[in-house]
Amino acid sequence: MHPSLFLAAGALAVILLPARLRYIGLLGGPLLALLAVFSLQVGTTWTHPFLTYELQVLKVDALSRVFGIIFSIMALLGATYALHVLNRGEHVAALLYAAGSLGVVFAGDWLTLFFCWEVMAASSVFLIWYRRRRESLAAGFRYLMVHFVGGNLLLGGILLLMSQGNVAVSALTGAEGPAFWLVLIGVGINAAIVPLHAWLTDAYPEGTVTGSVFLSAFTTKVAVYVLVRVFPGTELLIWAGVIMALYGVVYAVLENDARRLLAYHIISQVGYMVAGVGIGTELALNGTVAHAFSHILYKSLLFMGAGAVIYATGRSKLTELGGIAKLMPWVVVLYMIGGFSISGVPLFNGFISKSIIVYAAGVSHMGLVEILLHLASVGTFLHTGLKLPYFMFVGDGKDRGLPPITVRKIPANMYVAMAGGALLCTLYGIVPWLLYAELPYPLAYEPFTTLKVVATLQLLTATAAGFWLYLKKLGGEPTISLDTDWFYRKPAAKLNWILDALRGVKGTVEAWGGVLFQAAVPYVHNPLLVGVGFLRNVSYKAARSLEQGGWTEKTVYDEHRHRVSTQLNVFFTALFMGAMLLVLYTNL
Repeated sequence: MHPSLFLAAGALAVILLPARLRYIGLLGGPLLALLAVFSLQVGTTWTHPFLTYELQVLKVDALSRVFGIIFSIMALLGATYALHVLNRGEHVAALLYAAGSLGVVFAGDWLTLFFCWEVMAASSVFLIWYRRRRESLAAGFRYLMVHFVGGNLLLGGILLLMSQGNVAVSALTGAEGPAFWLVLIGVGINAAIVPLHAWLTDAYPEGTVTGSVFLSAFTTKVAVYVLVRVFPGTELLIWAGVIMALYGVVYAVLENDARRLLAYHIISQVGYMVAGVGIGTELALNGTVAHAFSHILYKSLLFMGAGAVIYATGRSKLTELGGIAKLMPWVVVLYMIGGFSISGVPLFNGFISKSIIVYAAGVSHMGLVEILLHLASVGTFLHTGLKLPYFMFVGDGKDRGLPPITVRKIPANMYVAMAGGALLCTLYGIVPWLLYAELPYPLAYEPFTTLKVVATLQLLTATAAGFWLYLKKLGGEPTISLDTDWFYRKPAAKLNWILDALRGVKGTVEAWGGVLFQAAVPYVHNPLLVGVGFLRNVSYKAARSLEQGGWTEKTVYDEHRHRVSTQLNVFFTALFMGAMLLVLYTNL
C-alpha cells in the first residue's frame, strides 16, 4: 500500500479513538508507513485513471525510496516527541503534513504531486496556528499567503506542461520556457531560496513546540527532492545555493531567538543541497540526497532541544536564558550531538554528507564554490555548535540581571525522541555506508581519509578559538533583524490602514442609512404622504387643493382603494404578449 495511506489512517484514528488511545494512531501510522516504505521495491508503480489521464500515484525508484525512508523515520520521531500533547488537531495536522510529503515523493505525475503539495501547505499551517498567540496567527496567515502564491505558480507551470503532453514528472533542465520558470519559482519558494525565504524564519519560530519539529523536516526537503528530480544541472542553482549558505549563517549569527536562529540555518544548510543540484553530477546529487537525509535528523534534533528548553522555561531568547545546563543535563548532551552533526564534526552524520557536496564542487573545478561552502561551514559551527548552546545553557543570566529561571519537568517521550534522533545521527556518522547504500547513484567516496579529518578538525578548532576570543561580542542582542519579509509586511501594514479607513466609511454609510430608513418608514406605511408632502414644498396651491379634496397627511392608506385594477393588469399583460408573438412571427 501507499505509505501515505497509513499516515492518513493514523490521523483518522487520532480523531475517532478515545483520548487515552490516541497514541495508537499517532505512533502506529508512522510506524506502518516506515515498514511500507521498506517493503517497496524499486520499479513498483500504482496507477489510477482520472479523466483522460493515467495518474501514477505511486512510483518507486532509488531517489523516492531514500526520501521516503527518512520522511517516515522523521514522522515517527516527531510523533514520539509530541506524544504528551493532548490537542488532537495538532496531531492530525502533523500526520497529514507527513502524508502529503510522502505523497509528493512517490508521485509519478504532476497532478498527484500538486495535490499532495497543497495538502502539505494546508495542513502545516495549523502547526503554527495551534500555538494560539497573536503573533502565531499572523505568521500563519503570511505563511499561507506565500505558499498560495508559490502553489499557483507551480500549478501554472504544471498546466502548461500537461497541455504539451508532459504528464509524468520528469527533468526540465535545459527546457527554459515559461513552464520551466513557473515550476522552478514555485518550488524555489518552498525551498526558501533567497530572496524567497523570509516566510520560513517568520513562521517556524512561531509554531508549537512540537509543530516546529515537523516544520523543520518536511517542506524545504520536499522541495529539494523536486529540485533533484526536475532541475539537476541547472547552473543558476549553484550560485543560488552558495548565496543561501552564506546568507543563512550571517543572519543566524545576528539572531537572538533560539528557534529563529535554527530557522535561518535551515536556509544555510538547504543552500548546500541547492548548490549540489546545480552542480548536477552524480556525485553532487548523491551528496545533496545524503545531506538532506542527515539534515532532517540533526535539524529536527536541534529543534527538539530548543523546544525542550522553551517547554521547560517558557523562554526562547538567548538574552533571557543561560545557567540552566545543570538543570537539564541530558537535553544539553542530546542537543550537542545535533550541534556536532550539523557542524560536520567527524563521527557524526553531517561530516559524511556535507563533505560530499564540497568535494563534488572541487572535482568539478569550481574552486570558488568550494571555498565559499567551506566558509559557510565556519559560520555553522560558530552559531549552532557554539553560540546557541553557550548562551542557552551555559552563560550566566545573573550577570545580565535576569530573574532566576524555573525549569519544569520535561516529559519522558521528548527525551525518547531526542535520544532516537541522536542515535541515528551518530550511527550514520560512524557507519556511513548504511546511508550510501540507499543513494540514487553508486558512490565510491571515503569520508574518513586523514586529509579530510585533519582539515575538518583544524577548521573547527580555529572557529572555536575565535568564538572564545570574541565571546562578549557574539552574545545575543534584544533586537529584530530586518529581512526581505519587510517588503511585503510593510505594504500590508499600509493596506490595513486603508482597510480601516474603508471600514470607517462603511460605518458612516450604515449610520446614515439607518437614519434615512427610519425617516422613510412612515411613507412606506402611507405612500400618500410622499405626494402631499412633495406638493406642499413645490406648489402650495396644488397641496391646498388636494387637502380640500380630503387628501391630507392623516389620510389612512387603503390598499384596495388605490390599487390598480386587475382588469388593467390583465389588459397590459395581454398587450405585451401579443406584441411579443407579433415580433416572433414576423422574424420567422
